[in-house]
Amino acid sequence: MPETLSAALATPGLGWLVLAAFVAGTVRGFSGFGTALVFMPVAAQVLPPLWAIITVALMDVFGPVPNIPAALRKSDHGDLARLLGTTLLALPVGLWVLTMVAPDLFRTGVSLLSLGMLASLILGLRYHGELGPKMVMGTGGAAGFLGGVVGLPGPPVILLYMASPNPVQVVRASIMAYLFFYDIVLMSVLAVQGDLMPVPAVLGLSMALPNLLGNLLGAAIFRPELDRIYRTVAYSIIAISALSGLPIWG
Repeated sequence: MPETLSAALATPGLGWLVLAAFVAGTVRGFSGFGTALVFMPVAAQVLPPLWAIITVALMDVFGPVPNIPAALRKSDHGDLARLLGTTLLALPVGLWVLTMVAPDLFRTGVSLLSLGMLASLILGLRYHGELGPKMVMGTGGAAGFLGGVVGLPGPPVILLYMASPNPVQVVRASIMAYLFFYDIVLMSVLAVQGDLMPVPAVLGLSMALPNLLGNLLGAAIFRPELDRIYRTVAYSIIAISALSGLPIWG
């Protein structure tokens, strides 16, 4: 264990990971999403692909814990179960595809998907059809696949809930609850497959504290009536993180 901890703490770019974990937690605390969109482009620059996915998932399990009871009270439990059910089916497929993806391609893919998600949010692109059980289950499958292959399960679910007529508090709570339980599903799948490696696991646990502090800060400053301001701040942070991961800086 001491050797594992030493290896985790000797990770190049550890300071950037700690900062990204804190900022990602803050964004999630006031918006309900954004952890992976902020953290993954940074993590993909310094960690192997599977390590980055393990790190963000373990970090993210603990960070939002203080906010989960309230999120569960406000979220749609039926939709949450349907999302997680199909996520569980598609996640192993995404993880299998990940084994064939080169690190440079992974890094670029994470950044491009983050930017694509950001563009969709800014442009107001929404699904305008019926949000029935089949649509919800399809969204869960897409989220599971993307979570496995690039560590970003959030975009399909976020876009689905953004199309919902529910109040902002309910949308925020539903997204937060799904992403929390997604991390538990991912850890379970990796453990069953024997892919839950000790060094990135310890690294993820080390990131949990700054991420938790960020979540607490974000939740404390959240005010529903200032939703537009929070979105602008979140979008700006996501953009900076995603752009930093593109292979255009030499």
